[in-house]
Amino acid sequence: MGATLKAVIFDFGGVLAEEGFREGLLSIGRKNGLDPLRFFQTADRLIYETGYLTGRADEATFWNALRRTTGIGGSDRELRTEILTRFVLRPAMISGAQRLRSTGLAVAILSDQTNWLDEINAGTPFFGHFDAVFNSFRIHKSKRDPSVFRDVCTNLNIRPGEALFVDDNIDHIERASKEGLHVIHFRDFQSFREQLEKFVDLQ
Repeated sequence: MGATLKAVIFDFGGVLAEEGFREGLLSIGRKNGLDPLRFFQTADRLIYETGYLTGRADEATFWNALRRTTGIGGSDRELRTEILTRFVLRPAMISGAQRLRSTGLAVAILSDQTNWLDEINAGTPFFGHFDAVFNSFRIHKSKRDPSVFRDVCTNLNIRPGEALFVDDNIDHIERASKEGLHVIHFRDFQSFREQLEKFVDLQ
């Protein structure tokens, strides 16, 4: 199976970095006396419905919608800081991607992120370790749309069956699998390495 693989496509938050979006929103919910999980689910829905996730609206539109819906306080800057400071890169994963790239595989990022991804890269550069970065905010399509997986493969000039997609979100994993990509549901680094060895000879 490894011989047919041409690219490994990584999610960002929860895979290449700590999951800052979820953890930041849970913190905001707690600080505002709200049920953290319910608040996160509301924010996750609104970031998509407002169009901010796919670059069709700006950040202020998202935060204003979230304030109206939930009653939270805080400036845009205060709220975004809760999220951005929690996106901490995982050195082992970045190094792992570099190692895969050194074997001749293409490595890419496919992230449901906003312009925040660019800001994170500006502060701690990591884009340069990857052959391509596909960000929902820039490509105007998120992983909630299954066609994005084929779009990415087309852009990389490969067939879906030649790609391995790694994500911590089981819904995205299931969509990618149905589109024909090989998948690894990321849970932790050790289990990721064990599953990766089924596709790539790391010796």
